Amino acid sequence: MLKKHNLLLLMLLLIVPSTLFSQNVTNNNAVIPRMRVIVDNDFSGDPDGLFQLAHLLLSPSVEIRGIIGSHLSVGDGFDPSKTQAENAASKAKELLQVMAVKNNIPVFAGSNTAMLNDSTPVKDEAVNFIIQEALRTDTKLPLYILCGAGLTEIASAVLTNPQIANKLTLVWIGGPEYNDLALPPPNFSDPEYNLKIDISAGAVIFNKSNISIWQVPRNAYRQCLISYNQLLTKVKSKGKTGNYLVTILENLMKRIQPYYNIGETYVLGDSPLVLLTALQSSFEADPSSSKYVIKLAPKINKQGAYEYNHKGRNIRVYNHLDTYLMFEDFFAKLELANQ
Repeated sequence: MLKKHNLLLLMLLLIVPSTLFSQNVTNNNAVIPRMRVIVDNDFSGDPDGLFQLAHLLLSPSVEIRGIIGSHLSVGDGFDPSKTQAENAASKAKELLQVMAVKNNIPVFAGSNTAMLNDSTPVKDEAVNFIIQEALRTDTKLPLYILCGAGLTEIASAVLTNPQIANKLTLVWIGGPEYNDLALPPPNFSDPEYNLKIDISAGAVIFNKSNISIWQVPRNAYRQCLISYNQLLTKVKSKGKTGNYLVTILENLMKRIQPYYNIGETYVLGDSPLVLLTALQSSFEADPSSSKYVIKLAPKINKQGAYEYNHKGRNIRVYNHLDTYLMFEDFFAKLELANQ
């Protein structure tokens, strides 16, 4: 009888914690932040930036310290205005409102223009915030700067205060293919879209700074294909957030349809910013399900092309992304948030 009692007690001890654990995961109580991030993106441009921001906001392992709305290239078709950064910040605030985010996350408008050259930083609150956050001594959480567009603010920050270079990791979606890794796509843009936004800023980061870089170039971010049917069934139907995101994308699809047929897929190319941070492995934390190579940082010339630099520091260049983990996690978080 005693043995049976002990066996029953052991079974309860095994079952009850498992049940409690699953509830904690659902309520995000079992996961706490293990990194800080500052999100810098052109939210008034390609909607992929808003998808990425929504995914991050649903990720409890990251502490979002600030959001920066950044500019596009002059006259960009997504937003040809002269207030691109302000518009981007407004879109970020709009998403925070849709998602009913209770945390008081500061949102900054970055510069509306690119840097004048690779020696003159822009001056704004966003630059000051990056420096302030990088120089904190009251936390041991590592800091990642997540850039899904140009590099104006982070380049200006490191020019303004070079001490921050070894206190953060830059994850950047941008740059053309490396010749030894991939071929460019048909009818490719030259310079690559995100690098073109501010070539001088790219030159600061690659040519002049010692910042740790995790780069996701064009051949990698183009892997992040999602189908329209997936968007309808796994995103749009999942509450206010999903409906908001897909409606913005649908409006874009209708607007450009007379000029370009994009078919039934879309590249959510900024989503690797979440994959490489929030979705790192549990032990020996790293983006272990995605693949990268170590390369010498090339020089960025005035045309926005790579030039070999034998003195370049080692950087990570991602060439294969675990899009299954990335998208399935996004779908699951939307589902849970909508319960």
